[in-house]
Amino acid sequence: MALSIPTVREEVGALARLAFPLALAAGAQALMGVVDTAVVGRAGAVPLAGTGLGNILFFSVAVAGMGMMMGLDPLVSQAFGARDAGRARHLLWQGAWLSAAVGAALAVPLALAPLALVPGGIEPEVARQASGYLWARLPGLPPLLFFFAARSYLQAALAPRAVLASAVLANVANLLLDLVLVFGGAGLGRWAGPLRAVPPLGATGSGIATTLATLLQAAVLAWAVARLPSGSGFSRAPAREELARAVRVGLPVGLHMGAEVGIFALVGFLAGRLGTIPLAAHQVAIAVASFSFNAAVGIGSAGSVRVGWAVGARDTLAARRAGLVAFGTGAAFMAVWGAAFLAFPGAFARLMSGDPSVAAAATPLFRVAGVFQVADGVQGVGAGVLRGAGDTRFTFAANMVGHWALGLPAALLLGLALGWGVTGLWWGLCAGLVAVAVALFLRFRDISSRELVPIHVGAGTAAGQEVER
Repeated sequence: MALSIPTVREEVGALARLAFPLALAAGAQALMGVVDTAVVGRAGAVPLAGTGLGNILFFSVAVAGMGMMMGLDPLVSQAFGARDAGRARHLLWQGAWLSAAVGAALAVPLALAPLALVPGGIEPEVARQASGYLWARLPGLPPLLFFFAARSYLQAALAPRAVLASAVLANVANLLLDLVLVFGGAGLGRWAGPLRAVPPLGATGSGIATTLATLLQAAVLAWAVARLPSGSGFSRAPAREELARAVRVGLPVGLHMGAEVGIFALVGFLAGRLGTIPLAAHQVAIAVASFSFNAAVGIGSAGSVRVGWAVGARDTLAARRAGLVAFGTGAAFMAVWGAAFLAFPGAFARLMSGDPSVAAAATPLFRVAGVFQVADGVQGVGAGVLRGAGDTRFTFAANMVGHWALGLPAALLLGLALGWGVTGLWWGLCAGLVAVAVALFLRFRDISSRELVPIHVGAGTAAGQEVER
């Protein structure tokens, strides 16, 4: 029997209680990248460009694994919606096994990526810094993927505060480690002991710091999960059927995230071909824009849980209400960020870089970011609510068409053919984001007009509700 449908006010309240800590946690997660950029930026344009390029390369590969883990979101939330805590805990264990396997597989291309930098046209010194950063991040990949699996479980269990606490602790650790490892410990007092012997490691030191912070974060979430009731009737052993289902749901998520991050990575690479200053400006702007996007990530994650719970309870009307409220809330929050970027682009640029030439090049990028904030928020929330409904294939298709068939040609035309430089590349990104946002909103409005069924009921497709169409 369907549950009573919440009013809009009740749904906004429920979404806010879940989204607020998740948005803060997502922001804190992204803040590590912002802190890395701000700290390394004080070491010079070359270390900053190397850190930015290394970070882009890391996430352009790791994002596929992160998306795979996020495929657990609808499975776990629908299990909780069906009041099956044992199945939810069983799915978490499958996520742990999956994070180890996927992490090992993705480490191979990441380890080899630095070999292509100099032949690809990146300046040798920037390539050296990027290589050191990338190799330092490799050991943190499996813990990072486990973090996403554990986050899926904790947010679906309505225990998001542990996710926020882990992100805060990781940020504190990352900042302190950054300061020591990037600049070295020679300037520390006697109290620092052997830390005073640490040499300045530049971009490599930043990578080491982030890896250690990620390990801490994963450990905190594992501890938090262990403190929750586990239900009964679950197994810790790998289960082929459940792993296959998680892959079917998660693979399109990983591919869609890869398509989105990949286009930003390609733009970063093209910015690098334009020179060190354009690349550094791109890194400055993308770090802050990624931070602002995490308001939408938190709302999208909360919307995914709210929709997933409703689908698990077989209440399509409640799922539709939850998704539409999430869309509206995400657009409103991102509009505030957009207004800030448009009003103070130079202030944001100077905050992130002490190099006047980098700040000047980044200022117009913040204006472009201000224009696409609402669209970025809508597409981020849309991916979340569609994921909660179990519809992951369409999001991948929309990202491929929007970013690669529309956004990339626009970026190449404006940035390179017409000579607008890195600013033109960003206008191309803007066009792609708008296209994806419109597509995802229309898709959710369409599928929620018909019955949505849990994924395990419609097993055999990446989106359970496909059997209803």
